[in-house]
This record gives sequence, structure tokens and C-alpha cells, in this order.
Amino acid sequence: MKVIEKPKDIVDSSKIELQAGSSMTHNRKRRSFLRNSIAMASGAGALGVSAVASGQDLPVPESNKQMGRSIPPEEYGLPSKFEAQVKRRRSDILVNRQNFSDWSMTPLQSQPGITTPNGLFFERHHNGVPDINPDTHVLALHGMVRKPLKLSMSDLMRYPSVSKFYFMECSGNGLTDWLKPASKTVQQTHGLLSCAQWTGVPVSWLLDEAGMLPEVKWLIAEGADGSAHLRSIPVEKMLDDALLVYAMNGEMLRPENGYPLRLFIPGWEGNVSVKWLRRIKAGTEPWHVRGETARYTDPMPNGMWRKFSFVMEAKSVVTRPSGGMNLQRGFNEIQGFAWSGNGKIAAVDVTVDGGKTWQQAVLEDPVIDKCLTRFRFNWNWQGGPAVIASRAVDSTGYVQPTVEDIKKSRAIVGFVQHHNGIFPWNVSASGEVTNGIG
Repeated sequence: MKVIEKPKDIVDSSKIELQAGSSMTHNRKRRSFLRNSIAMASGAGALGVSAVASGQDLPVPESNKQMGRSIPPEEYGLPSKFEAQVKRRRSDILVNRQNFSDWSMTPLQSQPGITTPNGLFFERHHNGVPDINPDTHVLALHGMVRKPLKLSMSDLMRYPSVSKFYFMECSGNGLTDWLKPASKTVQQTHGLLSCAQWTGVPVSWLLDEAGMLPEVKWLIAEGADGSAHLRSIPVEKMLDDALLVYAMNGEMLRPENGYPLRLFIPGWEGNVSVKWLRRIKAGTEPWHVRGETARYTDPMPNGMWRKFSFVMEAKSVVTRPSGGMNLQRGFNEIQGFAWSGNGKIAAVDVTVDGGKTWQQAVLEDPVIDKCLTRFRFNWNWQGGPAVIASRAVDSTGYVQPTVEDIKKSRAIVGFVQHHNGIFPWNVSASGEVTNGIG
């Protein structure tokens, strides 16, 4: 198989319309729209809320009449039993005959904020989830360094730590829905995406301590799982913002997320953030291992394949309303997430007519580098068919492309990854929301 190494798609977005505006203006517009929407639809009825004449009309709930459950001496807290439907799910489309190399996806439609709970963070494994005792786990840093290091978890925990908010996305996110509507929900179309606060030690600190030689251009990371997953990483990225992570969202990593230690590479495809990390080796060239030749490569129009497509470029998706939901007439707030591996989200545009016109959404603070950004758009739906989609713009000026734009520079055949195309949802006249691809 011939390969080429070209790190970025070239997408002509010069003809894509952008609308400017400050976030203060957006907030004023949002408040004004909400007031006007409710007023036009005669008050509470606009939101489907029943009016209450007086406090006497309110029944006393049973929970007011009895003691609540007692507080146990110790426990790990769990969600309400009424939220039991919110859980990770395997793919409905690519069904494996085994349970060791597969995905489970985050229910984005049920995530109200930018951080994903640890129990809902998406999974991708190549040979199951190992149980590793942190008391015996060791990280080796070797190769082209003056002083090879061999560190226990207690050694690593003695270093000063940093905590950073970053998204993580699998390069295969959306691969079932390039050209036809295969998946029904946003969990199935985009659920290989999550976001967390990551805590650990910058890789650059350890490379400095080990005395990395100036000739080093690449490093390779290896996991301690049954697949011994390997990925080559350019030294510039390792020195920039790569982390050795042992905690996320305020608790130690869970086994499925790499406990007790993982590499985290902000903004790049998830497979390079090697879990259950056991060693990092420094060298002058990439190692061209299976995970970067037979896997995680992109087909190109000329029959060649591109390696090292690391960056997850600007992308967005509407999560509410999304597939499987039903709309009511009147005021609806369109919500979703936008993200970019190249920086911050600068703007998100929303269409409700299939891309004929676009209007700018409100970005919800905080807007953080390489992190999920939540967007909102007020829509007074009066019934009738509609096509909803979002379009992200990042701080480099890159505009989220259409699938047709991507097809100009890549071949959409086979197991194609890095799908950051604009994704539509159809709304029927009755309010049913379905996958709008094709």
C-alpha cells in the first residue's frame, strides 16, 4: 500500500457565508427573542406550560409527606433511578461478534453541560479493558535520552500537577453516516466524543528531566493492554501540551479510560492518547506501526492513503432537537456542541432551512481552547418540514465543511474517518426529528 504523509485537508470555504457579531450582541438578541417569542404566543402557553391560578391549585406531592431515604455511612453516589436510560451504548450499525475491540458511545442528547460524566465517557478498546494494579505499574521513558527514567505511580504523583479541560474524539466518530442515514440518534452519529477536566503531569517536564537529545523528532507511546497499542507522536506536540494523565473530572481514571495512567494529546484523534501507558521511547523517525499504517489512515482520491491525520478539525452538531425526539410548535431552543483541535470556537451558525440561510448562534461561556463549546439558538417553529444543522468556525478561521467539500480532497470509500462535515436533522410537519443525511 502506497502512503503519503500530508497532515491536513484543503477545503475551499471561501464561498461560505459568515455572519459576524459580538457575544454581548448575541446575549441581547437571545433575551429579546425569548421575550418576544413568549409574548407573541400569549405567555406560558408558548412553552406548553399550564397556568396556575393560586397556590391552592397545587397538589401536595407524596415526597412532602414522608421521610426520605437515610444517608449511608459510605457509598459511591449514583444517578437517580429515573435517569437509568442515560447510559453508554455500543454501535447499532457496526455490530461485532466479539466484545473486546469495539466502541461504546456517549449519550450527547442527554449531556446538558460541556463536561461528560466519567461513567458516560465514550470508550474505544483494541483488546478489552485490563485491570492494572497502580502499586506495580511502571512508566519507562527511554531511547534517545541521556538519563532513561523508570517511574512508579507514586513517583509520578510527587510531581506538580496541572488540570486542563479538553475534548476527546475518536477519529471514527461519524464514519457510519457519510452518505446515507444509517444512525437514528446523535449518540450513534456523534457519540464517540466526550469532554473532561484532565489532571496529570506535562510530558515536557519528564522529557526535560530525562535529557532528551536534540536529534529527537518523534516519540512512540505503548499501552499495557492486550493489544500493546502503539502510536508515534511528533516531538513538537509532546513538548507543547501533551499530558501524562492519572485523573479526570476530579477522580482517578477509570479502567476503561486508562487507569492508572494514560497519555493525553489535546485536540488530536483519540487513538494517539494511549491508555494504560507503560513506556515512551524517543527516536528520529515515526515507527510506522500497525495503528498508523493498517489503521487510522485516510483514503485519497488518487488511490494513495494518508497517514498521520492527527488533528480533529472544527466540527459541530445539534444535540437538541436531534434524532428520536419530537418537537412541539412554538418556542424551541436549538442546542448543540462545537469543538476544534486547532483552537477555540469563534462562531457557530445555525440553519433551519437546510443551508439556504444561516444565522449566528449564541456561544455559552466558557469558550476554551480544544474544549467543547455549547451553543444555543432560539427558534419559533410554526410547524411544517424543516432541516436543522450547525456550522462551526474556529479561531484559525477554518469553517466546518460540507461532505461535498471534503470529497474534493479525500475519497469517501471504505472505513473512512475524520468526518467533520455539517450534519443535518430533518423535522417533519408533525415534529418528528430524524437523520437528515442524503
